[in-house]
Amino acid sequence: MGNSAHGVVLIIGSVAWDEIVRLDGPLQVGSHNAGRERTARIGGGAANTAMALATMAPVQSDTDSYLKPVVISAVGNDTQGKALLTTLREVGVCVDRIDCLGAYTTRSLVLLEKKGERTIINLTRAPVPLPPDLAHIPADCCYVRSADPALTPILAKRVEHSLVIAHIPPTTDGFRPAQVLVGSASDLDRAFLADPFSAGRRIAGRALEWVVITFGADGAAAYGDGAMIQASAPVVHVIDTTGAGDVFAGGLAFALAMGEKMPTALKTAIRWGSASVGYEGTVPGSFYFAK
Repeated sequence: MGNSAHGVVLIIGSVAWDEIVRLDGPLQVGSHNAGRERTARIGGGAANTAMALATMAPVQSDTDSYLKPVVISAVGNDTQGKALLTTLREVGVCVDRIDCLGAYTTRSLVLLEKKGERTIINLTRAPVPLPPDLAHIPADCCYVRSADPALTPILAKRVEHSLVIAHIPPTTDGFRPAQVLVGSASDLDRAFLADPFSAGRRIAGRALEWVVITFGADGAAAYGDGAMIQASAPVVHVIDTTGAGDVFAGGLAFALAMGEKMPTALKTAIRWGSASVGYEGTVPGSFYFAK
């Protein structure tokens, strides 16, 4: 899994242009909702996790160790795509593997309530061409935040020689070879939650060691083969929950790639995720763009 102070975390997923509408009250389905100031900022699962690794490790870790986030994604050859690449590069994320030749950039509308809860509406999604050498790119850890079925045989090769952490859903049998699966309880059904490790084994195969599930303000739990580890979350003032799960995954990837055992890694992930909800966006700094 690597113990290098200058290793690599490979992150596969989306980089998005998020347009934020702040609501004056809770979202009311089927009714009129008053909103304010439509602004834009960087988003997407891969971008959120990568920025967490680049910006939060120095302030949320007790070690000086460093892991370089390398993103596999795509943006369009447009104004939004160029702005996103510039921002990621400036915060220390490697963007050399992000395809930027497409016609459009992934865009989402985020409805943000006063208490920090958000509703995300996907507007466009840029397809991500997978590099032909993806199975063999050197990395201490590979985090997958993508539902592309073409990744299944690639991860089957990667899991043989390095740590793979995959987000769930999807929960299709055999879909995501990995040592660790991570997801939110709100995205998983009762059958899965009744026996997470057995359900995870069907998704990830025999390589699976842990299924990590977040429970919002109630913390998180890791389920192994006959083992369970629980950790509580601190009480925090919630400003914005957008991307908190992605930041949690970044903390988990950081700790495991640095050689920490799951009890410590789970606490690190909770610390990162809990800190994230106290920021506008996912990490320290604004990362907003002019409209």
